[in-house]
Formats: sequence, C-alpha cells, structure tokens
Amino acid sequence: MKRSIATVSISGTLEDKFNAAAQAGFDGIEIFENDLTQSAMSPVQVRQLAESLNLEIIALQPFRDFEAMPDALRSKNFYRAQKKFELMHELGTKNLMVCSNVSPFTINDPARAAHDLYELAELANKEGFHISYEALAWGIHTKDYNQAWEIVKQADHDQLGIVLDTFHMFVRGNTLDLLRDEIPLDKISLVQVADAPRLQMDSLYFSRHFRCFPGQGDLPVVDFARCLREKGFQGYLSHEIFNDEFRASSPYEKAVDGMRSLLWLEEQSELPLCDEKTEVPSVENIEFVEVASGGEAGEQFVNLFQALGFQETHRHKSKDITLMRQGDINIVLNREPESQAHQHFEKHGASICALGFAVNRISELLSKLDYYRCSQFQNQTGPGELNIPAIRGVGDSLIYFVENQDNYKFYDIDFAKLAQPDADQPSQRNLGLKAIDHLGQTVAPADYLHTSFHYRSLFDFDITPTQDLPDVYGLVVSRVASNSTHKVRIPINMSMASDASSQRFLKHTNGAGVQQIAFACDDIFAAADQVDKSYVLEIPDNYYRDLEARCQLDEAFLARLKQFNLLYDENADGQFLHFYTREINGVFFEVLQRIGDYGNYGEINAHIRLASQARETAKQR
Repeated sequence: MKRSIATVSISGTLEDKFNAAAQAGFDGIEIFENDLTQSAMSPVQVRQLAESLNLEIIALQPFRDFEAMPDALRSKNFYRAQKKFELMHELGTKNLMVCSNVSPFTINDPARAAHDLYELAELANKEGFHISYEALAWGIHTKDYNQAWEIVKQADHDQLGIVLDTFHMFVRGNTLDLLRDEIPLDKISLVQVADAPRLQMDSLYFSRHFRCFPGQGDLPVVDFARCLREKGFQGYLSHEIFNDEFRASSPYEKAVDGMRSLLWLEEQSELPLCDEKTEVPSVENIEFVEVASGGEAGEQFVNLFQALGFQETHRHKSKDITLMRQGDINIVLNREPESQAHQHFEKHGASICALGFAVNRISELLSKLDYYRCSQFQNQTGPGELNIPAIRGVGDSLIYFVENQDNYKFYDIDFAKLAQPDADQPSQRNLGLKAIDHLGQTVAPADYLHTSFHYRSLFDFDITPTQDLPDVYGLVVSRVASNSTHKVRIPINMSMASDASSQRFLKHTNGAGVQQIAFACDDIFAAADQVDKSYVLEIPDNYYRDLEARCQLDEAFLARLKQFNLLYDENADGQFLHFYTREINGVFFEVLQRIGDYGNYGEINAHIRLASQARETAKQR
C-alpha cells in the first residue's frame, strides 16, 4: 500500500506541511482546501512544490453540500464544481472528494443524490477527473457508508467511487460486512484512516477535536486494514486527522508519528489470524535507570537512595559514573562532564536522563527501529568499552538497549566492583527492594498520544484506556504502557491544568521525563520501618478514617498503616500496600508490596498522594 497524509493533519503553512510529509517519507498528500486558500502560493506553485518533493497530490477536499439540493442551489453547485475542476488542473490532482450534505436545504431523496453525483462524474470524466463520495457521520440524510454505497451504486458511473473513512464508519457503529462482502476494489476511490478514543459525545465535535493516528486510539483500525488487504487493495492509505494538539505541534514530528502509524498498521494487518506466536524481538525488563547527577539535588538523590537501602557497588573504569544496586535494581549515577547526562543536567537539573531496557533479539529490534524511522543516538565510548545502542525517549531522555543475558550484566565490562562495607552498619541495611515495579513518565498534553504510541509501535507494548486521576488543582490523565509479562510497566501522565502535579513537574524540570519510580518488595512494613520518616510523604489522618470505613480493616493493622504513612487498596485479586517519598527536583519514589494477583497501581489512592504533594510544594514556596 502507498502512504498519504491530509494537510489538515499537521500544523504550519502549506509549504511546511508538504516539506514535513516528504521528509517523513509519505508518497502522497491530500490538500484540505482551507490550507490552500490560506496559502500565499498559487496552485501552480503548489503543484511544482509537490513535484519537487516527489509527492502526489491524491485529492482536493472537501467539496461540501452538493447532492440533492433544490434547483436554485443545484445550479450554483455545478458552477462551484466547474471552478474546482479548473483549480484541480492547476494543482495537478485528479480526485475531488465530495462529502455528504449537511445543509438544512438538502432533500431526502437518494435517487436525486445519485443523479446529481452521476452528472458531476460525467463532467469530471470530460476533464480527466474522478469523484469520491464520503458519508459524514453527521450528514443530514447520508450518515453511514452503506447509505453512501447505495447512492454510488445507483449512480453507476465509472468515474464515481466511495470514500472509506474509518472514523466516520466506526463512530457510527458500522461493521465491515459491507466492505468485505459487496464493495468491489475498483469502486474504492479513497481510503482515509483515523483512530479515536472511546468517548460519548456529539460526532461532529468528536471528529473535530479527538481524532488521532491509528494505534493511538481504540477503534478497530487493524481489522479494517486486514479487510482491505484480504480484498487485495494496493492503493493509498491516507491520514485525515483533526486534533487540536496535532495542530499545535511540530509538523515534522507529527508527520513522522503519522508515518510510524501507517507502518504499524500495515505490519499489524499482515499478522496471521491464528494463535500461533512468531518469536519477535521484545523488551524483557528495565535493566537500569540513569540519573543525571550533580549539584545539591544530585546529592539529595544519593542520600535518598541510601535511605532506601541502595549501596554503591561499582564505579566506571574511566568516567565519573557509579552504580548503586539492591535486588535486581540498578541505579546509574552519572556525573561525567562530557556526556549526554551532563547535557541533560544542564537543561533539567538532577533528573532521570535514561532508561536501559533488557532486550532479546537485539539486532532484530534495532532493524525494526530503523524501519520505524527512529534515529539511533551515538554515545561516547572509550577503547574497549561497551557501545550500548540507544534512541531518543521521552523528552530529552534516552532509551538504551542491552542484550538480555544471564551470564553477564552491562556493568561487568565497563565498571569495577567496589569493596562492600559491613552489612551490619545501619546505613547499609537492605530494605528488601527487589525490582522496579513501574515507573511514571510525565509529558506535555501535545505528546501524550505520541508517547503511548511510541511504546506500542516500537516495542509492542499494550496500552490501557485513559483514566482520570483527581488532583487538587485539576485532573491528571493517565494510561499505562506495559510489555506482555508486565515486568515493564510505564504509566504515562499529563494534565491540561496549569497547577496540577504534572504541569508543576514540567515547569520545574523544563520538560517531560520520568517523575516516579516504584520499587517492589516482599515486606512493606519491614522496609518502611527502616526508612527515616523525613524522607516519607506524610498522609493525612482523614485518609485512614475513610479507609477504615471502606475496607473494614483490623484496628491494629490500620494503626500500622498509619504509623508508616502507608496507603492500601484491595480487590478480588489481592491487596496493594505502598508509601511515597518526598520529591527531589520534582521526582519521587514509591515502595510497594503486591499480595496475591493484584494488578493495579493503587489508583484509588492517587488523589491522596497528589494532595499531599501539593501541600509539600506549598510549604516550599
């Protein structure tokens, strides 16, 4: 299949949009007429630009309120159509997209609509053009693609075909039966693909603000692509996305997102429809977290890690980098002045600058990343040192990839092991933290969909539906990306509210990044008992009164929770106990214990944590 994008899908001038589409690797582009009328370029100049960029202008759209109109308006519509044909000659495109009528004057007469479209197709045929008819979900009389198909079929003209638009189809609850069983390939004039979250609202408002690239929402776009492939469709798949955040973002970045989306959609539609699993490259776990350490906040991180039972176990042989470990958790503290970590520190302060993913079949994964237009980051390495491949992650951070091996670790080559102090010293107690349970990344609203699709497309992570977390100063919106084993779980958070936790983090650290790391243990009370309370986020007494009423907990158990500022949740699968640390440069840590098969994140307690953090922030002002 060939790949196209409508100009309405990305921001900027028409020239910006064309350049972004070409740089991202698109074959074609649809011109949304508003973009043309706003442009200072003449239609001929637009055609010349497209030719210079090897872009085919696959359609001019939309031609509105045409079919089944009263006679007085009908004649005006054919005059408009003739003017559009003149414009199409100058643009060098051969396809005019007509969307179903939304005028209050339109007549409910499919036969009349078919007759009008037949006459339009006759005129288009004389000009060497084609007409594509689309059912808008909010059309007055033609709302569903089966209605549009009946009109196209009745008109029966070689130069008239149907537009298949996944948003309009699925938001109306249409199935794929008609496409699969009746519509022939030669009558499919244009295919537009868009995804969307599952929301209940007016379809016009929904369409104008919440469409997204396939793979970023919840519509069955993969089933649609598979159906097309089964029919033998080899034409263009074209994005038509109306989204406020897309139009406020870099056109090139969104064009690359759009290209990745189509590559992902094609890849998914090629998968066999069976239970057999082909072995593919996968992310197995989080091998390490790297901290850009420096200044007072950097020392605070070290002190907090020590309070949580981490010990410095290794030092890099040639760079100012140390490793702190506990259980299977590896924390890399990077103070090296000539490094990406230092650049990250200069811009964001002491913060999480990189993640290390343990991967199987790493060479295949790197090939996949190249396929998805991911540029690899070139790290600075010395003679005999590991050159760990990496790509850009959230914000200015990196994601490193290390081979998942049992016989050696990433630090065995570049790091020297340090002599360990006496384990009986109070400062060297082990809290029993065993693994990174999950880590939370906070992004700007414009990057929320991009980030979740980043994990879905590149690493085949599952993405949960969005949920709201009530903050004192607004709502935080969250969804979780996780690998198939749930050893890697990454909640992705954002907020539109200027003073909510997510926005405070973005302002404080000058950009998106890891805001939270959660460590798992087997005995939360033993761990909490060893942590200096000055590091622990204080939980209000009212929480425990509500908890007692909600869960009917034993009085002694409730008292122990309160003693250690522990929060609690339970469901039919098990229990969840956890506490939080105070923030350092906007970053905080969580220690938790899962009992049974509890698979959530204590979301019911999120508003308590957010309110307590807001109080801490207010104290520091």
